[in-house]
Amino acid sequence: MDLVKNPVENQKTMLSKTAEYALRAVTFLASSEACDKTPSSADGISAGTQIPRRYLNRVLQDMVATGLIESKCGPRGGYALARVAAKITILDVVNAVAPLGRIASCPLGLKSHTSLCPLHAELDRAYAETEAAFAAVTIKQLLDSASPIIPLVDST
Repeated sequence: MDLVKNPVENQKTMLSKTAEYALRAVTFLASSEACDKTPSSADGISAGTQIPRRYLNRVLQDMVATGLIESKCGPRGGYALARVAAKITILDVVNAVAPLGRIASCPLGLKSHTSLCPLHAELDRAYAETEAAFAAVTIKQLLDSASPIIPLVDST
């Protein structure tokens, strides 16, 4: 086992890779929009966010289908946010591509569990708190942070 060579590859995250990529893409579009550089090409988004181009296409299509971003055809086409970054939350982005799973009934299918057992009730409460935290932060708030680092975007 070679876990020490590349610790970044071994990191576990709570969000799917698709949700991570969607957050990167939306943040990129929001930062481009703030600089009057809209719309952005898929190649430009891919380069600026380090999202593999083929995977990015799927993520962008999902976000277009849910109305989070818009696709514009033509030589000056590309992708842009469908609404301002101040109206888009982290939860909006996550739900557009890979919603957090909630626990509504016993995951084991046990007939005697007519309501959630204490373990699954606690796990569902944690999911609810995560959803609330994600719903409380907009993409604009991320970009307006006092940090010199642009969230989820390679600015080099």
